[in-house]
Amino acid sequence: MNADFPPPAADRPLLLCDLTQSWSAVGGGVGTYLRAKRAHIVANTPHTHLMILPAASDAIEESDGGRAITVWLKSPSVPFSPNYRLLLRNGAVRKALASYRPDVIECQDAYNLPWAATAHRKAHPGTALVAGYMTDFPNVYAERPISKALGSTIGRAAGKLCYDYCGKLYRQFDCVYALSEAGGGHLLRSLGVEDVQILPLGVDLADFGPDRRDPELRRSLGLSDDQPLLIYVGRMDIEKRPDIIVEAFRTLPESVGARIVLLGQGPQKEEFEALGDPRIITPGFVTDRATLARYLASADLYASAMPNETFGVSVIEAQASGLPVVGVNGGAMPERVLPGMGLLGPIADVAAMAANIQSVLASDHRAMGERGRAYVAGEYSWPHSMEKLFGTIIPHALARAATRQLPDVATAGSLVEV
Repeated sequence: MNADFPPPAADRPLLLCDLTQSWSAVGGGVGTYLRAKRAHIVANTPHTHLMILPAASDAIEESDGGRAITVWLKSPSVPFSPNYRLLLRNGAVRKALASYRPDVIECQDAYNLPWAATAHRKAHPGTALVAGYMTDFPNVYAERPISKALGSTIGRAAGKLCYDYCGKLYRQFDCVYALSEAGGGHLLRSLGVEDVQILPLGVDLADFGPDRRDPELRRSLGLSDDQPLLIYVGRMDIEKRPDIIVEAFRTLPESVGARIVLLGQGPQKEEFEALGDPRIITPGFVTDRATLARYLASADLYASAMPNETFGVSVIEAQASGLPVVGVNGGAMPERVLPGMGLLGPIADVAAMAANIQSVLASDHRAMGERGRAYVAGEYSWPHSMEKLFGTIIPHALARAATRQLPDVATAGSLVEV
């Protein structure tokens, strides 16, 4: 055993590190999760939280008495998604890891950064590695676009190659979590990843709720009190498929009198604006949660056409705001939108989505929204998520790391207290 790096113990505060490409300062599922995780660590544990994230320039920030540390590494912007950056500097990442020596490293993407984490563990075998399957990237970024461009045979082959890569990568981690069974749990197990946990994400009901509805905001969008407002929140790109929503919206009869707000950025935003349809409103990104909550609560229906949601944070935020959801029967969506909370239709079916929108608006959509909020309140709170993370996932990873470092120890027990 390395004398200056003993295995973590219950009476020793831990240094917990998150390492990801998928950081946006203005939203996103991973960013929302990491903010909730940091708040929990600072408020409810003795531990210290380190995040290594892409940024416009190199910097180190500390707060909360040094218990919240962020290492920012200069990285270029992602084309067409300026709020995200490509952190490709594995050498700088490994240097930061060697300097701080975290007890646990958690990765939320499957690209180059997990390999920096596994390389660090070779030098420090007591380090526990956790991975989250946050995006079904083999389908979203390989099989589907390649099938569209080159045909389904080549697309399926590319998807299989990427899934094989996922299996090889995630089998190296001490514990892996998916955000739902349909959104990754079943898939990872089929790839030979044995220790797969389910970590449902959460929503803060104090931030989102029907009481945030703002008549002045609705009037500023040109709506009367009885006109329905649809809303979509997220990136405007091929992964999220907002084009399906817009096409469906534009087929609605004029008698419906609906308008739609699309909150976000992405390459399809200019396409929607070029339509010149005054009923389509594109404010761009909102930079604070309070404004997002006002937009959601001021709408009447949330729409999503994303077929590969691993969880759907924007969906549960909409439900917490009292909105029914019209979505697609794919990914984790059926686990988010139960009967009576909205309607799900076939993937990429414009006519079906338009019909479902009309059906929900013509029904008691307020009651649907109330059922969705009640469901979210019972199942998807951040305290519940953090209980699973700190009560099961991290202790399991630490136990495996301890047995790797100390082969004569059968188990490290429960090493983290929430």
